[in-house]
This record gives sequence, C-alpha cells and structure tokens, in this order.
Amino acid sequence: MRALLAAGLLIWLGCLVPAESSVAAATLIKLRALPPSDTLPTPEAIASGSLDDQFKPFSKAPGHAYWRDYWLRISPQDPPETAGIPVVIMDMTRALHADVVAYRDGKVVALPLVTKLSEFLGTRDHVFTLPEGVSAAQPLYAHVTSGSSQPQILSVSTAALEGTLAQGTERARMIALTFGALAAMSSAALLIWFVLKDPLFILYATMFALQALYVAYLSGQGFDWPLLSYAVPLGSFAWNVPIGLSGAVACLFTREIADLRHSSPRVYKIFGWFAVAFIVITAANVAKFVGLEGLVNDIGNVMFVIGAVFTVIVCFLAWRRGNRAAGWFLIAWCLLEGFTIAAALRFLATSKVDSDALYYYGLPLSMVAASILVALGVADRLRAQRAALSDAERRAQTDPLTGVLNRRSLIERLNVACTRAKARGLPIALLFIDLDHFKQINDTFGHQAGDACLCAIIEPIHAELRQSDVIGRYGGEEFVVILSSADAAAATPIAQRILERVADVRVNGFGNPISVTCSIGIATSDTLGIWGEPLLAQADAAVYVAKRSGRNQIHLAPPVLA
Repeated sequence: MRALLAAGLLIWLGCLVPAESSVAAATLIKLRALPPSDTLPTPEAIASGSLDDQFKPFSKAPGHAYWRDYWLRISPQDPPETAGIPVVIMDMTRALHADVVAYRDGKVVALPLVTKLSEFLGTRDHVFTLPEGVSAAQPLYAHVTSGSSQPQILSVSTAALEGTLAQGTERARMIALTFGALAAMSSAALLIWFVLKDPLFILYATMFALQALYVAYLSGQGFDWPLLSYAVPLGSFAWNVPIGLSGAVACLFTREIADLRHSSPRVYKIFGWFAVAFIVITAANVAKFVGLEGLVNDIGNVMFVIGAVFTVIVCFLAWRRGNRAAGWFLIAWCLLEGFTIAAALRFLATSKVDSDALYYYGLPLSMVAASILVALGVADRLRAQRAALSDAERRAQTDPLTGVLNRRSLIERLNVACTRAKARGLPIALLFIDLDHFKQINDTFGHQAGDACLCAIIEPIHAELRQSDVIGRYGGEEFVVILSSADAAAATPIAQRILERVADVRVNGFGNPISVTCSIGIATSDTLGIWGEPLLAQADAAVYVAKRSGRNQIHLAPPVLA
C-alpha cells in the first residue's frame, strides 16, 4: 500500500512539472498581426509581403483577444526537418475561423484544411497542410474572423500530419472510453436506486454523470458528439456548471457515506453549507458576461482544493472510527482529487493545457478508478447494513442463552414447514424435548448451572439433525425439533439417539459433574393427520406420558381414533 501511495505521489508531482507536447515540434513561431481597419487588404497584398511593415507583435497588440476580423503573419523560426507531411496547427476557440494562405511563384495559394481536432477548454486544432512548393520556413498568413464578442484565444504550432492525427485519435478514444465508463456506472447506480430507494445511489449516479459531462466538455470532445453538441453555444458554461454541481453533490455524498448525520452532526451541516457554496459559485459563472470569469474560476479552483482537503480529513477520521465505506471513498477521493488539484494548480500557474499525461490520461483514468472504488464503498456500506440487519434479525429470532430459535420464531417456522409439507404431500414430525429434574438442578447447583445444562444439550441434539431440520426453545427447559419429511418410522430412531447423546452429557464447573437426561414426546402428521400447533400439542402431551413413565425415555403419540 505504501509503495502504491509513493508511486501515485510521484505521478502526481510529475503532472505538475511542465512538459512539452509530444507532437508539436520545438519550433519558435513568431506571430505578428495586422489590426482591423475600415479597409480590408486583399489576400494578394497580404501574401506578397508588401504590408509586412504594418504588422505588429500579436501578443502585445492591445485588445487583440476581441478583434473580429484581422490578418496574422506566421513566421516559423528555423523549423526542423519534419518526418512526414508538415502541417501548421492553429489552436483556436470555436468562435474563430481562419483561412491560411502562402505566396508561391507570384500567386496566392490557400493551405488545405485537413481536419479539426477538439482540445481542452473548448478549443480546436485547425490542421493545415503545406501545398507543394511552399516551404515550412517561409511566412504564412492567416485571415482570422470571430463570430463572438467574447475574448478569444489563439496559438500556432507546427508538426507532422501522421503524428498529429494519431495523437488526436488517441485523445478522442481516451475521453470517449472515460465518458462511457462513467455513464455506465451512473446508469447502473440509477437502476439500483429504482429498486433499493437508497439516496446514496441517486447521489452516486448524479455525481458521476456530472463528472462524465465535465470531462467530455472540458476535453472538447463532447462538443462534437450527437446531442451533446447542442451545448456549443454555452462555451465554458458547458464544463464549469457540471463540475460545480458535481462538487455540491460530492459534499452531500460524503456526509452520507461517512454517516456524519449520526457521528458528527456539526460536520454534517458544514458539508451542507459547502454544497450551497458550490451551487453559488456555479451560478456565479454568469460573471463571464461582465469580465469576471477568471476571478470566478480562480475562486472555484481554490474552493475545490479546500473542499477536497477537508473531505480527506473527514473521511480519514470516519475510517478510523471503523467506517469501511468511508475508507473506500477516501482512497477514491484522494485519487480523483489528487489529479483534479494537480490540474487546478497547473492551470492556475500556466493558464493553458500542456500535459497529455495529466489532462488526457491522469484525470480521466482517475475519474473511472474513483467511480469503481466509490462503488465498492457503497457496496461495502450495504454489506455492513445487511450484516447489521441480519444480526438484529438473528437476535430477534433466537434465544439469547442457547442460540436456537425462540418460541415465536419456532412457531413461525413450524407453520411454514407444515404448509410446505402439505403442498408436497410429505409428512412432518415433531420432537418435544424436556430436561428431567431441571428444577432440582437449579435448586441444588444454582441457576447458572441450570443455564449451563440447557446450553450443553444443544450440540448433542444438533448432531442428530439434518440441515433441513429446525430446533427451538419452547420455554424453560423445553425444546422442540421440527423434522421435515419425516414419518413416525424415521422420527423414532432419531429421538432415541438424541436421548442417548443427552444422557452422555456431563456439565462441569459447579462441584460434582452434573448428569443430564431428558424425556422426548414424538408426534407425526402421518399417524395423527394434523398439522401446526395441534400437532405440537400432541407432542407436548406425549412428553408428559414419557415423564410419568419414568423419564429418560421417548413416547410416540398414538393415532387419534376416528
């Protein structure tokens, strides 16, 4: 376990270290922009380079994120040799559109758009190939237009076409598998909730359904899927709202699985307020329209970090108190929130997605693993509840001294056994066992010795019974055995063997060893033609005949004359 934790910590720390893309070449791209103007220059004038002196550094151009129509000059600086077909990748928000051109042999040549690959935070990679005769080192020009008044982002890189497509396919597959796994786990929990009506299942289903939507939209893949593509106009709301609501549901789920309502009511209320805070911060996403989106996102990330740490502490304490379900949830939460916190911290530090290991593998796989571990925690909680219920039922049905059925449960079993036997056309036999001289044992050796004698005869009786037979304490020193599918011929030798085994019992620890004997009355449905409690009354009457006849013997109730 320590080795796994250490490995997980190394992976988590590794995700925080900046890493270069495995596809994008280490090529410096110099971007210069021609700001919007009332007069739009022609592509020929732009591509020929005659207006190059009017281009300004793009990153320093004031308000460039809000420009609606402008030209961009793309100048690769000493590009390396590319193994394969070279491409130019423009990573842009979905409201942007770009047409890339180059100048070749005195003419303007458009760069073919090969594909668009969805990326994290709602952007897309527009992949352009270089036409024949266009060098990877020569300047390119992109006509960029925006269909939104909101700020947009754009970056440019170069790579090889084969590697770009392979990476895009691998990323899409990973996100699709993650979404499918989370949706399946959520659907299964919802179906179970329809049967069990345990609120924990509806919370589980809601939490991981929201997680599925979050990873689908945050990765950008969901915007290209059927039905989910309707969320394209929502932009960042598509992932900020699900993750905010997921945080609220996670708070409610935590306090239930940790059983805080009973173990710590004050912390239970704190988690309720945490849930309210997450709903408020989710609603605060409308601040995007007044330019405060960054502030809201930063507050949300900080809240997630604080909530995650608080949840870890609470679940750890619940696990230490013996709550195994909280222990499962603790492992899942540390795994999930470890990568979530890593993603939040990294994004706060870099404001961009630049790690496949973290965003495309660590975060999605941690969600799937967490859903499985949390499901194990829920199952463990149900197991504990069932065990507690079974124990309570067992204590309600059994005699606390001897561990056999009490009188009420014995009568219930008798009625069920008789109903089943009559339906199948089978006989049933009852043995009414009464300890001999029990009052004398109590008076001579004490009630503790009497209790020890009652307990001592249970094992010898069980030794002669089948798995389908039942024994219960009818009262005081009286026990009843239900022999299923047994007639008088089968019940009589069983009673005789029990009589002999009980006679061999010696109870020590109260002075001289105490010898125990019993008398047994037998009543069978095949000879008497009666069932249930009337049959039991006949067995009771038969045991008194055995006791009057000298004790330590059996007596079979005679057939009732018509």
